[in-house]
Amino acid sequence: MRDYDEVTAFLGEWGPFQRLIFFLLSASIIPNGFNGLSAVFLTAAPEHRCRVPDTANLSSAWRNHSVPLRLQDGREVPHSCRRYRLAAISNFSALGLEPGRDIDLEQVEQESCLDGWEFSQKIYLSTIVTEWNLVCENDWKAPLTVSLFFVGVLVGSFISGQLSDRFGRKNVLFVTMGMQTGFSFLQIFSKNFEMFAVLFVLVGMGQISNYVAAFVLGMTIKLEDWRMLLLALTVPGLLCAALWWFIPESPRWLISQGRFKEAEVIIHRAAKINGIVAPSTIFEPSELQDLSSKKQQSHSILDLLRTRNIRVVTIMSIILWMTISVGYFGLSLDTPNLHGDVYLNCFLSAVVEVPAYVLAWLLLQYLPRRYSMATALFLGGSVLLFVQLVPPDLYYLSTVLVMVGKFGVTAAFSMVYVYTAELYPTVVRNMGVGVSSTASRLGSILSPYFIYLGAYDRFLPYILMGSLTILTAILTLFLPESFGTPLPDTIEQMLRVKGIKYRQTSSHTRMLKDSEDSPTVLKSTAF
Repeated sequence: MRDYDEVTAFLGEWGPFQRLIFFLLSASIIPNGFNGLSAVFLTAAPEHRCRVPDTANLSSAWRNHSVPLRLQDGREVPHSCRRYRLAAISNFSALGLEPGRDIDLEQVEQESCLDGWEFSQKIYLSTIVTEWNLVCENDWKAPLTVSLFFVGVLVGSFISGQLSDRFGRKNVLFVTMGMQTGFSFLQIFSKNFEMFAVLFVLVGMGQISNYVAAFVLGMTIKLEDWRMLLLALTVPGLLCAALWWFIPESPRWLISQGRFKEAEVIIHRAAKINGIVAPSTIFEPSELQDLSSKKQQSHSILDLLRTRNIRVVTIMSIILWMTISVGYFGLSLDTPNLHGDVYLNCFLSAVVEVPAYVLAWLLLQYLPRRYSMATALFLGGSVLLFVQLVPPDLYYLSTVLVMVGKFGVTAAFSMVYVYTAELYPTVVRNMGVGVSSTASRLGSILSPYFIYLGAYDRFLPYILMGSLTILTAILTLFLPESFGTPLPDTIEQMLRVKGIKYRQTSSHTRMLKDSEDSPTVLKSTAF
């Protein structure tokens, strides 16, 4: 009996039909990038200071000195969360006393911003921070918003596979696309922070895959009001709805559901587009193997911890994915904090990913995995540590270093998918990559709070991300090298982690002998 791949082999591997579907699917995920990092602008916190009511009985001198100064980046700026006690300075003003001359301001009692804040509109007309005063004692809510979005992504990644198996790939694709577009549109009408945050979780659940390359390229249009920004971000999702009539259902899934005639129609269409004459009858139900009925050895997630070797590989993979994710999303979310135009910085942050992907592809084609990964991570981590050494007047050099760091981390992120898949054996490969991907989601949830630490020390996020990335680069060198080696089928055939002694088993000896006789390497693992 022939399986699906054998029956459809006449179509070829990369014909016009396959290319068409590839580009249509690529178009369908563009909204993922828009929603994925829209929080860069939605949660931006403009410069702010305590509001002093116009009705306050203050002289012009006392009104100009109503907010204490603090030192920031070597210069004095108005405090963002404190003001002088209004009753006290109103009394001083009524008595005709002058600030600084008659009254020592350091001795004047202070209070919190009881009348709200004044926000600068130099860059943003409004954000959710200015809308609901997410500053000072409530400043933790802004990074929480981003974390909740990635919580939604994590939940969506868990349920998407099961839904796809049950209801079909195409149906789930467009339902999740509708979730992103619909709930993102509803966010425009949010009445409070809680409503916005809950809807953002649902948007994240709809966004099963995170592809951010398209995001900032669409952000060169300066939409300074957060509601108008969200409205603009929903438009691509509406346009993608037209793809329903062009993207077919998966023939493989249709066969698994016993819908052979529908699968034949799609295959005939593919053959016609590819210029190939298809057999009049492609699928014979009696001939196709029902893979779901085959009794295979069952494996659980506990198999990822069964032997010492796979246990070490799993732990190292989790650390690797989590650290890379923290660095990637942390640097992406941090771009508004760089000196210069925020829109230009975000644009550059997206553009720098293009050469990173090209480099990653070349490295995967021709060089060992371990050294490629370690080099990319070491490059990304080391330049981030150098940011703190740049003089304040050379701010453009700091931006260059951050972009180089993003380049290195992005290259590592694109290679880690292939490397991880090659390390795990066939029987648990999907679970291994799935657990590692989950660790990546956890890293993305933590990343906003790495940036949040910049409120206490501007260089602290770079020091932490740089240090973790370098340590992970060193850790990567202890992983086994998979470049040019056969993919393992069983746990016993896995490549060994460096620096750990093992007993040579008979099954491993047979695997080595078989590998020498027939060294099969999957081409698909090199992108």
